[in-house]
Amino acid sequence: MMKSFWPSLCGLSLLMSTSWLQADTLDAVKKRGYLKCGVSQGLAGFSSPDKAGQWRGIDVDLCRGVAAAALGDAKKVKYTSLSAKERFTALQSGEIDLLSRNTSWTIVRDSSLAVDFPGVLYYDGQGFMVPKKLNVKTLKDLNGATVCVNLGTTTELNLADYFRSQKMTYKLVAFEKNDEVVAAYDAGRCDVMSSDQSGLYADRTRLKKPDDHVILPELISKEPLGPAVRHGDNRWADIVRWTLYAMVEAEELKLSSANVTQQKTSNNPAVRRLLGFEGDIGKNLGLKPDWALQVITQVGNYAEIFERNLGMNTPLRIARGQNAIWREGGLQYAMPFR
Repeated sequence: MMKSFWPSLCGLSLLMSTSWLQADTLDAVKKRGYLKCGVSQGLAGFSSPDKAGQWRGIDVDLCRGVAAAALGDAKKVKYTSLSAKERFTALQSGEIDLLSRNTSWTIVRDSSLAVDFPGVLYYDGQGFMVPKKLNVKTLKDLNGATVCVNLGTTTELNLADYFRSQKMTYKLVAFEKNDEVVAAYDAGRCDVMSSDQSGLYADRTRLKKPDDHVILPELISKEPLGPAVRHGDNRWADIVRWTLYAMVEAEELKLSSANVTQQKTSNNPAVRRLLGFEGDIGKNLGLKPDWALQVITQVGNYAEIFERNLGMNTPLRIARGQNAIWREGGLQYAMPFR
């Protein structure tokens, strides 16, 4: 009985693995004619609709970059607004092709959710926002505090770990939607709001009196935020990964949306390879030779997408910090285009 069962089990496993390998997101996107991208329910600077209903943000710009690489047109994207709780299910089920929604890359998510993380779009950490009137100067002042958070995020575990390690107590108030978290904090239902520090800068702009609140400088975790794709479709993961790297590489080479079309006469081999003027680095990705040129022309380099959405001239006023390129003391580093 065991002998007859084992081959059938092996056959089932082989069938499952074969069908998994046959899934090709790039072919589906090309056939459909547009990219399905999962974004947040509205987080300023990362993904939120403007007054005209157009989605804007650094996460959105990555979606646009992938569409430019895969389809040659950054506008060919359909955005799906997802809560933290439902984002991975939407990706796993095929409802979206790409999740670009301020999502932390962790070992548990990477190894247990059948998703892969192609790269880090924004290096962040968990922080805290408090009303100035509470006169909180350091995290040690939060002993016994009531903390508002978003369900289905890494925030809850980080809080538990930090407060336990510091032998402090706290009361958790959690909500499924970020809008509910912000509303509860603004209404005084909790003393503190905790999330990715970048998200706190965004959420502060939505409060009734933003200037009455301060974001503490201390961080309690590493939160590498980046896109996620379904596990097993290596070519699609490569496309998303190298689209991100193309933006970073463009900044390193001082290429931007303003000057990239003038580079056909460049003598720099790195520039010529990246833009498809010689060689064909796009071939193994299933992309046209000028895929990176389209990304940079239509969306921009990494500095452009950072500054337009998060930088010092935006309401968030976030400095590049650890998101500067490596030559300027940051962590952003593109793998070699060769």
